[in-house]
Amino acid sequence: MNQPFDASIPVLTEIMNDEAPPPAPAVAAAPADEAQPAPSDAVDWEALQRRVSEQVLLQLSNRVDFVLEQRIKDSMAEVLEHALQALTAEIRDGLHDTIGKIVTRAVQQEITHLQASSTRQK
Repeated sequence: MNQPFDASIPVLTEIMNDEAPPPAPAVAAAPADEAQPAPSDAVDWEALQRRVSEQVLLQLSNRVDFVLEQRIKDSMAEVLEHALQALTAEIRDGLHDTIGKIVTRAVQQEITHLQASSTRQK
């Protein structure tokens, strides 16, 4: 399953760069003795993880659907080609057999008819 790298599939860093919030403006440093509250630009890692996972799954599922459909079409084309060749050979053999029987019966009937005509003339 070593296939060449597909440039249409984004890598995680590309998705992260698209999803990452813009950097917060620099804030003046607070004095060391004051308690610092949680920064307002704190990243919600769970939400980011969920968004990235959803986006990766969506893009992968679209790509997988396309590749799967293409492979199934290719496989079906090959299977149908083999089936068509086998069916054609079977029909050809059946036709040759049927035509041979018809010709043999027609010749026998004609010979019987000629023999009957020949004995009537004598």
